[in-house]
Amino acid sequence: MTTNLITRRHALGQLSAGTLLALGLWPGHARGEGGEAFRFVVVNDTHYLSDECGVWLRTIFAKIKAEKPDFCLLAGDLTEHGTEEHLKAVRDVLDQGGVATHVVIGNHDYATQTSRAAYEKVFPGKINYTFEHKGWQFVALDTTEGTRYEQTSIQEPTLRWVDEQLPKLDKKRPTVILTHFPLGMGVQYRPLNADTLLDKFREFNLRAVFSGHFHGFTERTSREAVLTTNRCCALKRGNHDKTTEKGYFVCDTTGQTIKRAFVQVA
Repeated sequence: MTTNLITRRHALGQLSAGTLLALGLWPGHARGEGGEAFRFVVVNDTHYLSDECGVWLRTIFAKIKAEKPDFCLLAGDLTEHGTEEHLKAVRDVLDQGGVATHVVIGNHDYATQTSRAAYEKVFPGKINYTFEHKGWQFVALDTTEGTRYEQTSIQEPTLRWVDEQLPKLDKKRPTVILTHFPLGMGVQYRPLNADTLLDKFREFNLRAVFSGHFHGFTERTSREAVLTTNRCCALKRGNHDKTTEKGYFVCDTTGQTIKRAFVQVA
């Protein structure tokens, strides 16, 4: 009988990013560097569509401010219909909320399948971008394909942007990715080419991926890399997993780790 053993070198060269995460073989972990301690909040899928939603969001962000985070991440679907009026309403809530907020676009932030002009006008420079904070680096990415919500693919402009920007980042620093569509293996609505995107980060010290779109808690873990979605934070939209809770994550970093807690809002 012949036994075939998979070596680490073979795995790193041949297996997809999703499979490497599942096997605990993500290569960037071995040489990571730590950062300073800080707190941040992650919100997803606010789906603004009326003045009532504005009241709700102001209440949410008052609670978030009370957590005293350094900043907030908002993982797409800011609005329900992608109109300039509603996007401005969300922007005003964020501006008045007292917490610096980094957003990515969701499929509901398109006005039509081919138009996201209103989003780009209201949130300029918030398609694909990076920022650093206390030794950590954050990569916010557009994973949408217009208004489509399933069987989607991450588009070439995003993949090209990643190829151009990653050489400018530090592979050793703890890294967090923010997307709208989920990247965790087996999660509903995961883009068909999610592994293509993750493969580009395989030499990086990836610690977490925060996503939305699927309204429900999911977690895929490999060593310290955790890929999650969360319940939505919308007044007038429900959760896909049939749960009733609404809320957000409060995340505390120490060294290279993120301690995450779900905060429910009534």
